[in-house]
Amino acid sequence: MITRRGFLSLGSNLRDRRENLRRALAALGEHEAIKLGRVSGVYETAPVGVTEQPDFLNLVAEIETALSGRELLGAVKEIERNLGRSAGPRWGARKIDIDILLLEEENIVTEELQIPHASMLERAFVMLPLAELEPEMKFGGERAATIAARLAKEQQIHADLPL
Repeated sequence: MITRRGFLSLGSNLRDRRENLRRALAALGEHEAIKLGRVSGVYETAPVGVTEQPDFLNLVAEIETALSGRELLGAVKEIERNLGRSAGPRWGARKIDIDILLLEEENIVTEELQIPHASMLERAFVMLPLAELEPEMKFGGERAATIAARLAKEQQIHADLPL
């Protein structure tokens, strides 16, 4: 079985945010088709879009999987539902949010899924934890660490120590 390396962004801003992240990581690690790898530190960030809601805790997790992008999307959506995520407005408050950032060289653009993630290069809460894991990863010739440093100056974010 061929596995591919990917990166997921996890966020939570309702109830016990840190516990929500722990439970999501545990569920990812228990999934038969997902091997959980390195996990970044936790970052606290102001909400994007709908700003009248609590701050988020965010992290990035490295995974290995034989799942396709669409299959992985199904798996993470099921984990979100099992952890109590309910439908709500885009950019609204949520108990857990899991986004697929990257999956090897896969490029998918559909209404429900875009890999690489459509706005990851614009979000400090994605790029700082990703750069913590892979500072030399390149995006359009620019290092992840360079992008993260630039975004950190523009957006409200601070490290919140390990999970």
